[in-house]
Amino acid sequence: MADIANKYPDNVPGKYYVDNQCIDCDLCRETAPANFTRNSDGGYSFVYKQPATPDEEALCKEAKDGCPVEAIGDDGDQA
Repeated sequence: MADIANKYPDNVPGKYYVDNQCIDCDLCRETAPANFTRNSDGGYSFVYKQPATPDEEALCKEAKDGCPVEAIGDDGDQA
């Protein structure tokens, strides 16, 4: 499970984030390319744009649910 204390500083503020468990597998970037991108220097993904539409929200949730190492967090789950 992703830990907000370990999230990458590249993540834009908002509900979704990627933490330091990311293994750079590309799943989130392929699932929700409008929201996730890669830090090529560090070899990890991060959220560069929070979802702005119901479709983007659904794709971010799908990316989170499919993450093989549970590196994607959702602050909404902690509320």
